[in-house]
Amino acid sequence: MRLTINDNELEVETFGDADAPVLIAHHGAPGLGSRAEPRATFAPFADTFRVIVFDARGSGVSEGNGPFTHEQWVADVDALREWAGVETFVMAGGSYGGFISMEYAIRHPERVRALVLRDTSADHENEKAAEQNALASTRVTIDRAKLDRINSGTVRDDADLRDCWREILPLYDHVYDPAAVEAKVEATYYRYATHNFAFAVNQPNYDIKAQLPRITSPTLVTVGRSDWITPVASSQTIVDLIPGSRLVVFENSGHSPQIEEADLWRATVREFLSEVGADRPAKA
Repeated sequence: MRLTINDNELEVETFGDADAPVLIAHHGAPGLGSRAEPRATFAPFADTFRVIVFDARGSGVSEGNGPFTHEQWVADVDALREWAGVETFVMAGGSYGGFISMEYAIRHPERVRALVLRDTSADHENEKAAEQNALASTRVTIDRAKLDRINSGTVRDDADLRDCWREILPLYDHVYDPAAVEAKVEATYYRYATHNFAFAVNQPNYDIKAQLPRITSPTLVTVGRSDWITPVASSQTIVDLIPGSRLVVFENSGHSPQIEEADLWRATVREFLSEVGADRPAKA
């Protein structure tokens, strides 16, 4: 469905019973990501939750009215919560979607029943390790100019974003499958203006470590052991700073344990959400 959220049309999908506890999942990679990943990841949770996934402002097939700031994306999540008619919900996000999920939990701690994070970071220090990992890869020889353009948010147009994306995609999975890489290239929506703003403007100033202790919700942090771009150390930093949070490392995954070890990842998340009571109706 198309919803006008904060003067911008978003493409939104919902799964599950209208009276079930709400789970809102935020995709990663602004300008490259879409609701496709959180839909595949969380639609199976519709037996317990009312799952809401969406193309964020400027991504997928949603409208692209700026600004493409973290503040605006957080405000869009809260407007979706209001549209859903709930006071509290489970917030989930992977990669860049984890940035927005954590910032939402910082700004609206009273709204978050539980927080589920995957392969994400609390600052931009992971960029240094990611660059080293990319250039040291034995899978492919990375074109440094393309790596620099996509990392710095200076891609020229949608075609260039597609070319740069293809360059780094072989690094993401635990097991490299060239055919799977090409399938991902073809399935991606390319919105270069959104991507450039996120990585040229937002990313250089991104550091929420000092604010993480303000998160009060039960928090699960998951990460693939061989994640090249947000390595295990980034997740450990988050767990060290969010009170009572827990870390689960998936040994046979790269950046996407929700795909590479899907059954184990989902079971882990379900167990966590059940343990903290987030799968039960919210108290009035």
